[in-house]
Amino acid sequence: MEDYNKIIESLGVKFVKAKNIKIQKPVTVNNLYEVENKVIWVNKGEVLLGEEKLLAKEGDFAFIPGGKAHQITYGRGSQIESITNDKFITGKAEYFNSISHDELLTEGGDSFSYISFEAKVFDSVNFFASLDIPPFIFSNDVIKSLNDKIFEELDTDEPGADRMVKVLTEYLLVELFRHIVRNKLFVEQLATNSTYFKDPRLIDIFNYINEHLGGDLSNKKLAEVANVSEDYVGQYFKMLTGINPQDYIEYQRMEEAVTLLRTSKKSIRDIGHEVGYKDTAYFCRRFKMMFGIPAGKMRRRESLMNV
Repeated sequence: MEDYNKIIESLGVKFVKAKNIKIQKPVTVNNLYEVENKVIWVNKGEVLLGEEKLLAKEGDFAFIPGGKAHQITYGRGSQIESITNDKFITGKAEYFNSISHDELLTEGGDSFSYISFEAKVFDSVNFFASLDIPPFIFSNDVIKSLNDKIFEELDTDEPGADRMVKVLTEYLLVELFRHIVRNKLFVEQLATNSTYFKDPRLIDIFNYINEHLGGDLSNKKLAEVANVSEDYVGQYFKMLTGINPQDYIEYQRMEEAVTLLRTSKKSIRDIGHEVGYKDTAYFCRRFKMMFGIPAGKMRRRESLMNV
């Protein structure tokens, strides 16, 4: 229990967005990639998770961890179109229509709401991605209440609404974590993750990477930060995290690139340089390989997500 409390205390939680969606046309997205974690509440219809097609029916929640591609089916029917993440992102209005929370509860047709959020260990490590947790389905009255309250706060002009959304999102994360622990889900992954809290040198490496994404992050530099040998630092990092440091660094750089694409008007070239890629063409190739869509389309994704 002490390790679980340490994990929760270490998590930096950030609300990203929340939407109510009416499904215009049922669709299977074969490699849907989200940077953030997403909690979906199915109002009407169905959502299917993964190639095994786990069923989230009306009243259920589906949790989709960020940082990995997943197959997701939205809606039901005999004619479900199967598409790539690229096509889904560029043609989202064909499949989804954003509606108000009141319309969600009163309109006919299949619909759902979602809340997306970040959860990072020491504001550095994508928590659920590091655990390699797959999407899963659950029911939880507390999370349903939090879901409704978050949308209520987003719709109000009362003072303190932003602060309330922040607090409620943190509460949602804690309740989700409790659900995982109570139901003994992913216990082995949680136990492995506790290694983050047992060696301060690893925390120093995380913090250094986070603060120097555009700089020298070679194993030689990481070895200096952790005060271990260059030959050992890669083995040490992988032993505690399950991945090698350069793969982790690339993920962090790409995640920051996504943030810059969504929130700034900087050129793709400048963004690539800022996150540590001197060769723009190489940055664009790696970006598409990781996210399944070109960087330019990711930039347009934010406005399309408002559809």
